[in-house]
Amino acid sequence: QVQLVESGGGSVQSGGSLTLSCAASGYPSSLVLMAWFRQAPGKQREGVASIGGDGNAVYEDSVKGRFTISKGHAKNSVNLQMNELKPEDTAMYYCAASTWALWANMSPSNYNSWGQGTQVTVSS
Repeated sequence: QVQLVESGGGSVQSGGSLTLSCAASGYPSSLVLMAWFRQAPGKQREGVASIGGDGNAVYEDSVKGRFTISKGHAKNSVNLQMNELKPEDTAMYYCAASTWALWANMSPSNYNSWGQGTQVTVSS
């Protein structure tokens, strides 16, 4: 069973930067599709960024140009570089991975492994 552990969350002021990291364990093969989702209080979980087997990435419109998703140097790891953070980015951020889907997308049904989340708080 795949286990995902996120790190790197915290509190920053508006305009600041954070880098989230996610490491997977318990899966002997390569996890091709990995992504970041977030959920703010009172809101539904939404996709933030996804990276697929071909290296292509997709982003939620509000983070385009500010966030960058990348595969980590370690096997089955993924990072999310977040720049120019805004108060509306405040949320619990979750790492997700798929053991069967290949291409970047932000449909939660395509992911079968989820981390516990790391909190990101941006103050104005």
